[in-house]
This record gives sequence, structure tokens and C-alpha cells, in this order.
Amino acid sequence: MLNGKIDLRSDTITQPDAVMREAMANAVVGDDVLGDDPTVQELERHTAELLGKEAAVFVPSGTMANQLAIRAHTRPGDAILLDANSHIYCYEAGAPAALAGVQVNLLDGQRGQFTAGQLETALPPRDDHFAPPSLVCVENTHNRGGGSVWPLAQIESVTSAAHEHRLALHLDGARLWNASVASGVSEAEYASHFDTVSVCFSKGLGAPVGSALAGTAKLIAKARFYRKQQGGAMRQVGILAAAAAHALQHNRTRLADDHANCRALANGLAKLPWLKIDADGAETNMLFIGTVERDAGDLAKRLDNAGIRLLATGPHTLRAVTNLTVTAEEVGQVVTAFEQAL
Repeated sequence: MLNGKIDLRSDTITQPDAVMREAMANAVVGDDVLGDDPTVQELERHTAELLGKEAAVFVPSGTMANQLAIRAHTRPGDAILLDANSHIYCYEAGAPAALAGVQVNLLDGQRGQFTAGQLETALPPRDDHFAPPSLVCVENTHNRGGGSVWPLAQIESVTSAAHEHRLALHLDGARLWNASVASGVSEAEYASHFDTVSVCFSKGLGAPVGSALAGTAKLIAKARFYRKQQGGAMRQVGILAAAAAHALQHNRTRLADDHANCRALANGLAKLPWLKIDADGAETNMLFIGTVERDAGDLAKRLDNAGIRLLATGPHTLRAVTNLTVTAEEVGQVVTAFEQAL
């Protein structure tokens, strides 16, 4: 519970606890733009190591991490390929076009997961009439796919097809930590199939700010330049890196609790005849709740009055994201609140 309410709007709503605040207060800092903030450097080293990459760069947000990757892999006029419901396309303010000058070619995946065959079909001919494709982006877990986890075999198939066409590969792994906990596949194994990987410390793990982009030393050097160009380079940012490091150390394994709570919520709500729930699709910490004929916005307001906060993501859809502020007991309270509100 946060501020007197059970907050399921996102896993980004968490606030630093006393121990994390102490780590932030005691962080040894320097000027990161000049390359001498030791806390940032250690976080970048550790993140790169976890992902099996040569280097990493700390950035303010997952959006910036993704956009730095796109710029590092492409030239203006190129085309990138990604799922039509991807975060990069839906929630990053048109940045691929505005910042990198690239065309976006969309694939119609299943819960955010497209196939090698779909990728092959979407590739334009290599002639002067078409924007040359240079990059394929995958999102794991997939936000608008309901926190779905890409099967490793499907990742291997898609990335193998991309390699055959000499396309670079970027993994939007904002919630890669969740994918790894849910599947048992290590973050490094997932990352090994991609040239760059973005990860987030403020989703699920509970840090107040921060993401990282990892890849080869050459690619990360380019990304670091673009970070400066886009205003993302920071000074004594070790204060924030300390929070991210604390979250990475203490809050990864407990993501299994969020997943269990999400399954319990899905199973509880699935018993209510007024809702449409895909209980089997609750793979990680995210659940989309179909309100059938009831107005989702109105239902969200009634639930808010009852102390339950959710996001209306469509006229008849609510989204619930379990997080470290929500207990198993509170999940039962949410189900009861739905019964009363309906």
C-alpha cells in the first residue's frame, strides 16, 4: 500500500525505502560527464557483466536508452522493424522519426511476439525505392502484450533471420528482469542474441530513476555521445546510481512475489462474470482486465474511491501491475473491491 491506497497503476510508482535512501545519501560521487563518478562506473560495469556485454551507459530513462540504441545502429532514412504494439512505437513520442530520422515498419505479433516468417515478409526489396532496413527491435517482457515473455526458441529464430539479412538487433529489456525470473533464462542468455540491450531500474526493481544501455564498447561509446547530445549526461549522478545498484542487488529475486500476486489477482477476477480475464496470460506482473460493457474510466474512478488505483488503457480495459508496494493480502482486497464496484 502506498499513500493509503493499493496502487496497481504501474511498477514505476514505488518510492525509495529508508535503506535505499541511506544508500543514496552515502553514495560516493563525482562528475560523471568528466568520467569520474565511481558509483556510476561500478553500476555500469556490473550491469554490463550481468548482461554479458562489454560496456554499459547509465541514462535517465528507458525511452532514452532505446533511442540511443536506435541512433547508434542506424542512419537517417533507414527503416527499423518492430511489433506494432511495442513501447518504442506507442509510448516514446515519435522519437525514432524525430531523433534518428528513421522509418518504422510494423509487424503484427501475437501479444507482442512476431515470428521469423513475419520478419522476412516485412523486409522490403533492396532497391532505391525503399528505406533500407538496418535494425530489428524486440521487447521482452512486452508491455502491451500483458507482460508476456518471449520464448527463447522464438528469439533465436527471429534473431537468426535478422542476422541472415545483416540487420542489427536491439532488445528493449525494460522488464528483462521479470522475463528472466519468470522463465529461468538468465538475462545474459537473452542478451546474447542482441547487439544492444536496454534495462530499467525503476520498473519492478523500485529505484526512483534510471535505465542502462549495454553492448559493445564501440556502440556504447556512440551512445554516450548521443546521450550528451540529447541532454542526458548528468553530473553527480552517483546518488541515483546508488539507488539503482541497491535495487539491482536486493529486488531482483523478489519479482517472483509480484508474479505470484498477479496470478492470484487474475484467478480471483476471472471468477467474476462481469469481467474478461485471460488468467493463463498472467505470466509476470501485468494484467489487462476487460470490463466488457462497463466503462473502464468510470470503473477506475469507483475503485479509486475504494482505495484501489488502476489505469484505464481503453474504453473497456483496465491495467493492473503488481509491484513491491502490494502484498498478497491486498490482492484479495482488490478482488473484493471489484465485486463491490461491479
